[in-house]
Amino acid sequence: MASNKIDYFELPELITLEEYSGNFSAYLEAVYEIFTTDFIKNKPIFRGRRLALKRHPIFLSKEATFWHMTSNGELEEERNPDLRRMERIRWPSKMINESEHPYLKVWRNKRSGNQESILIWHDAEKFLVVLRDRGDYILPWTTYLVNYPNREQKLMKEYEDYIASTKAETAQS
Repeated sequence: MASNKIDYFELPELITLEEYSGNFSAYLEAVYEIFTTDFIKNKPIFRGRRLALKRHPIFLSKEATFWHMTSNGELEEERNPDLRRMERIRWPSKMINESEHPYLKVWRNKRSGNQESILIWHDAEKFLVVLRDRGDYILPWTTYLVNYPNREQKLMKEYEDYIASTKAETAQS
């Protein structure tokens, strides 16, 4: 009997502060090393397009993209480390590189004025990767866990609306 269930998308293991005996400095450097490997040495590719990095402002010798993926806050100079984001630092690159996997939900939206974003969603983990499409290149922008049901519902409505509009555009072609 054939199953209609889409194959689950496996994600890499978490990296936890406990693995570093609570030593935050050592943990931060280990997380940064993973980021460096995944985003600087081996640049991810989103559907045939290589990603660039938002390097500036550099803070504590680490690129802005790193801080957007591992901390939260509105102002660059006032962001706070987010252990849940840090634990999942191995996930964004895999989700970007394998974004065509049928389990992942991928859509586009416009936020912050007219900036086009690409969103990649892992449903079971409630994890979102946000890319910014700059035309000639794509920037990994941020990643985060969606902890609030109303936020998840809003994202899923946005996804469903996007899929419906792309189907309508395809039907008109």
